[in-house]
Amino acid sequence: METIMERDQIWSGIGGPWDVLVVGGGVVGAGILREAARLGMKTLLVEAHDYSSGTSSRSSKMVHGGLRYLATGQIKLTMQSVRERQRLLREGQGLVDPLEFLLVSYKDDRPPAWVYGLGLMIYDTLAMHWNHEHHTLREVVDFCPDLSQRNLAGGYRFFDAQTDDARLVLRVIREAQKAGGVALNYARVEGLLRDAHGKVCGAVVHDLPGDRTCEVQAKVVINATGAWADELRGQVGRPRRLRQLRGSHLVFSQEKLPVSKVISFMHPADKRPVFAFPWEGVTLVGTTDVDHHEPMETNPQISRDEVDYLMQGVQHLFGCLGLTEDDVISTIAGIRSVLDTGKANPSKESRDEVLWDEDGLVTITGGKLTMFRHMAQTTLRFVHPRLKEHPLPNPLARALDRVDERTSTDMVWETDLDPAEKLRLLGRYGTDAPSLLETSRVEDLEHVCQTPTLWAELGWAAKAEQVVHLEDLLLRRTRLGLLLPDGGLEDLPRIRELCQPALGWTDEQWSVEEQAYQNTWRQAYAPPHQLIKGSVGGAS
Repeated sequence: METIMERDQIWSGIGGPWDVLVVGGGVVGAGILREAARLGMKTLLVEAHDYSSGTSSRSSKMVHGGLRYLATGQIKLTMQSVRERQRLLREGQGLVDPLEFLLVSYKDDRPPAWVYGLGLMIYDTLAMHWNHEHHTLREVVDFCPDLSQRNLAGGYRFFDAQTDDARLVLRVIREAQKAGGVALNYARVEGLLRDAHGKVCGAVVHDLPGDRTCEVQAKVVINATGAWADELRGQVGRPRRLRQLRGSHLVFSQEKLPVSKVISFMHPADKRPVFAFPWEGVTLVGTTDVDHHEPMETNPQISRDEVDYLMQGVQHLFGCLGLTEDDVISTIAGIRSVLDTGKANPSKESRDEVLWDEDGLVTITGGKLTMFRHMAQTTLRFVHPRLKEHPLPNPLARALDRVDERTSTDMVWETDLDPAEKLRLLGRYGTDAPSLLETSRVEDLEHVCQTPTLWAELGWAAKAEQVVHLEDLLLRRTRLGLLLPDGGLEDLPRIRELCQPALGWTDEQWSVEEQAYQNTWRQAYAPPHQLIKGSVGGAS
């Protein structure tokens, strides 16, 4: 196993000076860390909570080419997104996978189906790959027999991609660390440092687990906190410029809502596109797009109106299944930021990235998951005048390290895992996959209940992936808290047996962590009938 710096080792040299200090451990911050480290820059990333604990673990899991941007004439942005999607599909096999979409149309849909057909023609032209086709009503029903057929007109089939967003962040961070980058979760920026000219030149960082504080010096400080960017911008006296929007999902078992592809449809209430899609052995339904007015230092929670809205969509499309709220096993609510232009409809706000330099504090926010590499490189080009001794980012550089039989041990291929499972491990863990298998017991190469997750993944995360709290393990290193009933409560004894020794927690510590995890799950991830009103701390 390649050596990654331990927390105390990191802290002993955290003061710097650094070339780049990245604040925020979501996918964009992780991408900047990786790109900067590979350019030879001495780079530190700090995250106030856990890696991907904000938007980057609560997205719709889509790696898409920006079909929606065509409606507003953003051809260049769509082309960039398509290229990044194709790159991630090539380089991230097992982590970024092709996903079939079925866009169903009903006779009263607005806009009508032919508009989407035209959009898909342009979409595929930009991708230089004809990847869609029109289907009749009968063909659509054959694809998905559980669909409501009243006023059903037909549909279109096309392909995009899907990922495990939290695992993508972890893989990017691990690759950055192996390239010399340094990352520290649960390290909160409590203030910014200024030089004699009033320019930002570092930050005061507080290590929460160690309860220690240090002044960190850096040539460039990058604010990659996403939806929380205005909080740090406020420390340089800048007014708020971002609008926080919440997107929420309902999670059903595949048994209750069986779909093998993304079913995309226009919601009957407002004609917004809504999706039902398979992910990690369950079915997600989402997303919403509403203003988020709750305090940013708390975990977001799905609202009553959002539950009603999504259930209305489910019952409209899958009425024959008789689904109710009681069939929901968990919920996901995430916050994304957009530039606030004052538009009444949140869905009309632009999702473009924005990049500012304010008194030396560089802020990158907006954009979407698919574009994380592009956003990282754009940011580093923007700050290059302050780092001229280093080369500019290479636009042709890989987004993810190569992982194949030449970089893996034979053990990956000699296990009893089937090819799809091997590919999944290689995708999620990259060059760590062989070490994961080598250090795991044979009995741990079994699935946790009916999920795709292996018990061995829990043990590996506890040993090697900077787990500080139990929620890190169950909500982000693995996604068991979303996939299992009651957040995996019944499986906690075996999880404890496997992970407690690696984490070095006493029995008392484990009990405290278990209670804290259950509280977080009930207040932010539970099904509607189990949610406790009000949320708990956990902002990025």
